[in-house]
Amino acid sequence: MVFFLGTIFRAVFGLAAGLFKLCSAILGILLGVLVMLWFLLDELPLGDPPAEIAQAADSDYLDMHVHVAGIGAGNSGCFISPQLRDSYKFRFYLHAFGITEERLLERGDGVVVEHLSNLISESRHVGRAVVLALDGVVNEAGELDREKTEVYVPNEFVVKETAKHDNLLFGASINPYRPDALRRLVSAKRQGAVLVKWIPSIMHIDPADERLIPFYLSLIELDLPLLTHAGKEASFIRSEDDFNDPERLELPLRLGVTVIAAHIATTGEKEGVDNFYRLLPLFKKYPNLYADISSLTQINKMGYLSAALKLDYLSGRLIYGSDWPLQFFPLVSPWYQLKDISPATARYIFKLDNAWDRDVLLKKAMGVPEDVFLRSEQLLTNRRALADVVGTVSDSVPQPDFAPGENLVGDRPQE
Repeated sequence: MVFFLGTIFRAVFGLAAGLFKLCSAILGILLGVLVMLWFLLDELPLGDPPAEIAQAADSDYLDMHVHVAGIGAGNSGCFISPQLRDSYKFRFYLHAFGITEERLLERGDGVVVEHLSNLISESRHVGRAVVLALDGVVNEAGELDREKTEVYVPNEFVVKETAKHDNLLFGASINPYRPDALRRLVSAKRQGAVLVKWIPSIMHIDPADERLIPFYLSLIELDLPLLTHAGKEASFIRSEDDFNDPERLELPLRLGVTVIAAHIATTGEKEGVDNFYRLLPLFKKYPNLYADISSLTQINKMGYLSAALKLDYLSGRLIYGSDWPLQFFPLVSPWYQLKDISPATARYIFKLDNAWDRDVLLKKAMGVPEDVFLRSEQLLTNRRALADVVGTVSDSVPQPDFAPGENLVGDRPQE
C-alpha cells in the first residue's frame, strides 16, 4: 500500500513539475516577445501626437506645487535629518531631482533650484512654478526642533534662489506654533510669497487647534492661500498622520481661509473611510476649498483623478500642480493609465523628454479640462499686494498666546 501511494505521489509530483516547467517556458517566451516588441516600438519615430492630445497647443501654465531640498551645502540653511539621509529615500530623492550629492557639495544647494528653472524653461506647456519652502517642528521653547524635523527648507533660501529666476515664484512655509509666526507671515508676504505650505503630519501642526485662529485670520487679511497636505504622508520616516485628517481643515475653512488640499487627500483612511471621501463633503460646505491635482498620476493613486473629474461639484475647485520631482518612471508612467488613454497616446507621452510636458499631456489625455491648468495662475497671482491689504497688518501684529514652555508639539489630536 505504501509502495502504491509512493508511486502515485511521485507521478503527481512529476506531472506538476512538468507543468510548471512548461508554464515557465511559455511565460519566458512571452516575456521575450514583449521585450522584443518593446524595443522595436521604441525605435519607431515618434510622429504626430495622437488625437487625444493633438489639440494641446504650447502653453504657459503655472505649476503651483514644486519641491526643492538641500543638505546645507553653500550655507543654504537647509538640512535633512540623519535618519532620512541614511535611508534609501535619500538616494531616491537625489535621483528624482537629477542631482548628485557631490554636485551639491561642490556648487551648493542652490544648484537644485537652478536645475529646476532650466527644466521648466525647456517645457512647452509649463512656464512658471511655485517653489515650496518647508518649515520644521517647533519645540516647547518655540524654536526649530532639529531632532524631530526630517527636512527643512527655510523661506530665506527659497526667496534668495527663486529671485535669480524669472520662471520661479516663492511659496512660503511657516509653522504657526513659532512665537513670531505672524511676523514671519507678514515678512513672507512682503517678499512675494503667493501661498503658505504645510505638511501637518511632519511639522506637528493640528489644523483644528483653535490657538491657530490668529494665524488663520492673518492669512485672510494678507490674502494668502494655505496649501496643506491632506491624507497619509509616505515620503518621510515618521508621520503623525492624524494631523492630515481632511476633516481637521474645517476650522480654517469656517473662518474663511482659502485652503488648497494637496493631492485631494488621495492616500490613507481614517475610521475606515478613505481620506478622499472624508474631504469631498467639505467642498459642498465651503466655496473657499480647492484641491490640487499634483501626484494623481502616481501608481499608488490610480483612479482618483478620473473619479474627481466626474464630480460636478469639483468643477472650478481643481488646480494644476505636478509635485515635482516625483514624476518619473516607475512611480509615474502613462502606461499605467491605459484604462483612460490609448496605447498610442501612452507611447507618445512616455517618449517625451520633459517631465512637465509629460505631466500636462497625460493629465489632458485623461480628461483634465483647460480651466484646471489656468486656475493656478488665476488663484495665486491675482492676490492683493501687501500695500493694498485692508486692515492694520504690520510687523507689530499681535502674536498667538502660547505660554512659555507650553507643550505645542508631539501630541496626537484628541478625538
